[in-house]
Amino acid sequence: MARPDGRLTHELLPGEKGPQDACGVFGVWAPGEEVAKLTYFGLYALQHRGQESAGIATSNGEQLLVYKDMGLVSQVFDETALNALTGHIAIGHTRYSTTGASTWENAQPTLGATAGGTVALGHNGNLTNTAELIDLVAERYGPRRRGELARGNTTDTALVTALLAGDADHTLEATALEVLPRLRGAYCLVFMDEHTLYAARDPHGVRPLVLGRLERGWVVASETAALDIVGASLVREVEPGELIVIDSDGLRSTRFAPATPTGCVFEYVYLARPDTTIAGRSVHAARVEMGRTLAREFPVDADLVIPVPESGTPAAIGYAAESGIRYAQGLTKNAYVGRTFIQPSQTLRQLGIRLKLNPLREVIRGQRLVVVDDSIVRGNTQRALVRMLREAGAAEVHVRISSPPVRWPCFYGIDFASRAELIATGLSPEDVGRSIGADSLGYISLEGMVAATEQPSSQLCTACFTGQYPIPLPPSDRIGAALVEQTELPLGAPEDGLAGVLGGVGGAGALEHP
Repeated sequence: MARPDGRLTHELLPGEKGPQDACGVFGVWAPGEEVAKLTYFGLYALQHRGQESAGIATSNGEQLLVYKDMGLVSQVFDETALNALTGHIAIGHTRYSTTGASTWENAQPTLGATAGGTVALGHNGNLTNTAELIDLVAERYGPRRRGELARGNTTDTALVTALLAGDADHTLEATALEVLPRLRGAYCLVFMDEHTLYAARDPHGVRPLVLGRLERGWVVASETAALDIVGASLVREVEPGELIVIDSDGLRSTRFAPATPTGCVFEYVYLARPDTTIAGRSVHAARVEMGRTLAREFPVDADLVIPVPESGTPAAIGYAAESGIRYAQGLTKNAYVGRTFIQPSQTLRQLGIRLKLNPLREVIRGQRLVVVDDSIVRGNTQRALVRMLREAGAAEVHVRISSPPVRWPCFYGIDFASRAELIATGLSPEDVGRSIGADSLGYISLEGMVAATEQPSSQLCTACFTGQYPIPLPPSDRIGAALVEQTELPLGAPEDGLAGVLGGVGGAGALEHP
């Protein structure tokens, strides 16, 4: 099978990476339904959360089957693959890498042996105590790399999968209840064995996870939009610190840690789909309100409000409504462009990169523009955008951003640039505005952004804006994306931890590249 890189962003420049979320997860328990196809469509709705790889695991009660590869959901799966994934339980995953390289070995769901069978697992988020977990795996199961770790997986997800191996005296549920409190950082997990679907959310509830009801089953998903696409009704959010277990006896819930909610505010700004609801608040409504707030905080005398599509659109609508300035579509986006490895020639660079966004000259010529976007990371995209608009005839370009200056890295699942690369580090908003060539620049205030979410500020993580991390971080030498790859850490030569279970419980197809 081909291994395309289908990463999609709203960025203007090839290679200019914007804020990326870790992953999207989906799980379904529904006897009599085509669970693989339900999962496929659920992942389709979560494609924005990760475009590097996709995978689905199913169980028919006797064996697990896993199919995964690099690329978009629509590129990885076809009718043949989905028809082969039979059963009544399924989990799915779509990935953007924040720990571990973008390789097939790191695609999810991961697969591991347990005392009673096999576990498949999908993870959204990022753990901060990876080094501690490496030590724990070595302490419990010996220094040899086993299972996914033996096969080149370098993610924190592989460590969790290894820890779920457990022993003959404990069920997978009991093992999970012992392991989950040891995890630090942000995690939403969906996992399964031959008979049971599990879902867990970290005690801070950093990333969203919801529970839905089908006529003949249950669904868990990263966002409510994925419930909508499969016809499931929203029951509630999975609570922070909660483990949900679904099997033939029904659904049961266990609290494995006290809840101290600090959900990621950037979900409201950019990460989640606008048709998703988080903590009872419509993401689209929150973004429109951020635009209204921007208009009050940073008014300007202008002729048109235009969004940077698609992420800036709701806030631009809000800015236009509040300011009374006419809203217009001044930029056209090519919806079919993913990341390209073909570098433009110097001549093409000088002409300007128009692969992803192109101005509508007849709309913007001679106009004073308010250009609304969700965030500024390095500033290269906005600099190119302002230049493009001026070349197309804009009289003035005023940039408005629906989040505060990003000054700190995220350790909980968003892949921002390093602090040294963040343009707002060490620069005032006025300096940033001059750097990108704008006539003026306005960032929404932290208070205005938080108010638009309608959530208490104490229950939101704003670390990328404030540097105040709600989950304590380990020393700098014990945190980082490459820890599992470092050979000096106590995980020795590989050992095939699944060799003894392949004949009985399946999963062999997941151990080799398609």
